Amino acid sequence: MNQGFCTKLVFFSATTGFLFSTIETIFVFTLPFCGLNKINHFFCDIAPLLELACARNYIGEAVIFPICFLAVCCSFFLILLSYILILNTILKIPTTDGKRKAFSTCASHLIVVIVHFGCISIIYLRPQSRYTLNEDTLISVTYTLVTPLLNPFVYILSNKDVQIALKKSLGRSTCTEKI
Repeated sequence: MNQGFCTKLVFFSATTGFLFSTIETIFVFTLPFCGLNKINHFFCDIAPLLELACARNYIGEAVIFPICFLAVCCSFFLILLSYILILNTILKIPTTDGKRKAFSTCASHLIVVIVHFGCISIIYLRPQSRYTLNEDTLISVTYTLVTPLLNPFVYILSNKDVQIALKKSLGRSTCTEKI
């Protein structure tokens, strides 16, 4: 990847992110709100805001769903493409030990990506009629807190020094429990 292509990717990401968020913001500001204005949710998201509106705006919902679909699916497929290219590169590694290390790192990262995009898909790619606030709060906590916290563990647990220290620590605790 050269610098020009990288710059184009950054520009495209920033532009589409700005456009998508602007469209959603305009849509939310055109909704009529009345009654309670408290969102019983982990963070201010589009679905809980739609629940606070006095009237349903079907045209706005019809615009937001494709935007969410494009954002989630395009991101997922670009990440999937990058993993396919990484897999292709790993298969070219001549040693089996090198392949094993690379596969173990990629597999753990792929699990984090699948958990993240699975949660996002549940939240944003379903009909509005299946919306439940309690489930969404739990799923939102998972993809906003749990998956980012998994990445450091992926790196830590793949470190040999940490693995040795963890084995020693667990070995001592099991020995002391037997006595």
